[in-house]
Amino acid sequence: MTDHVYKQVEITGTSKTSIEEAVSNALEKAAVTIRNMRWIEVTDIRGQVAAQKLAQWQVTMKIGFTLDD
Repeated sequence: MTDHVYKQVEITGTSKTSIEEAVSNALEKAAVTIRNMRWIEVTDIRGQVAAQKLAQWQVTMKIGFTLDD
């Protein structure tokens, strides 16, 4: 078993549809520049309100990834 060193970044994903889609949107975008993603930790869930209705989900998360050897 190989020992790993991890780094983490914090990002916020959004979706008009669902919390799960907000997470997926964030991961898809992060995958463009972050390699070796291993885990996420959701740290905050918010909703934007417009015209007295939920307009958008906002999910903040930490993404953990391994550093290259």
